[in-house]
Amino acid sequence: MTRLLVHVEGQTEETFVNEVLAPHLYNFGYTSVGARLLGNSRMRSRRGGISDWHIVRREIDRHLAEDGGAIATTFVDYYALPEQWPGRQHAPTLPIDARAAHVQEQVAADFAAFSDRYQRFEPFVVLHEFEALLFSDCQVFGESIGHANKIEQLQMVRDAFLCPEHINDSPQTAPSKRVAAIIPGYEKVIFGNVAALSIGLDAMRLQCPHLEDWLSRLEGKFLHGMEW
Repeated sequence: MTRLLVHVEGQTEETFVNEVLAPHLYNFGYTSVGARLLGNSRMRSRRGGISDWHIVRREIDRHLAEDGGAIATTFVDYYALPEQWPGRQHAPTLPIDARAAHVQEQVAADFAAFSDRYQRFEPFVVLHEFEALLFSDCQVFGESIGHANKIEQLQMVRDAFLCPEHINDSPQTAPSKRVAAIIPGYEKVIFGNVAALSIGLDAMRLQCPHLEDWLSRLEGKFLHGMEW
């Protein structure tokens, strides 16, 4: 029996894990896959936003200590990740494809120095933001949330980048900001997960290599006998 704890920063990611990721991973040997809201995200007045790393690190370690049969990962956005997180300050100087991976490597190294449970922890940082994944299929994205008339505008954003994960991360041009500019009144929690369910993981991983790498590692634990 293997349980996966996915530590997330908000309701959008929580719903994605429970409704999209979990059913997929049950096909690969997991007996339980569930989201765990981190830190302030658990408070109803602050359902979103990520805590400083030392708080998150302690929380993940506690969860692993409480459940010796579980492995843990994260599902947090690179965009707006506190600079106090390991690797975050240096990441913008790296090529775009290396930024989230660099943060993951530094987070894993820091956790290994902190806890002897590090072998059961595999961090994941979304490049750049959850909404980027929805640009994997702009037609389904627009149609699924009742905005088929916005498909062309969504596709124009997608076509300006090599892949959806490259859609950049300034306060004006982050994926969620672009979506909100095209679709006024866009509700991230509701629309985001309706679109994610409709688009599906297969389309997302085909378009998003960083996501594909993470999913392959999660699946590979059972397919190839990989150790954490």
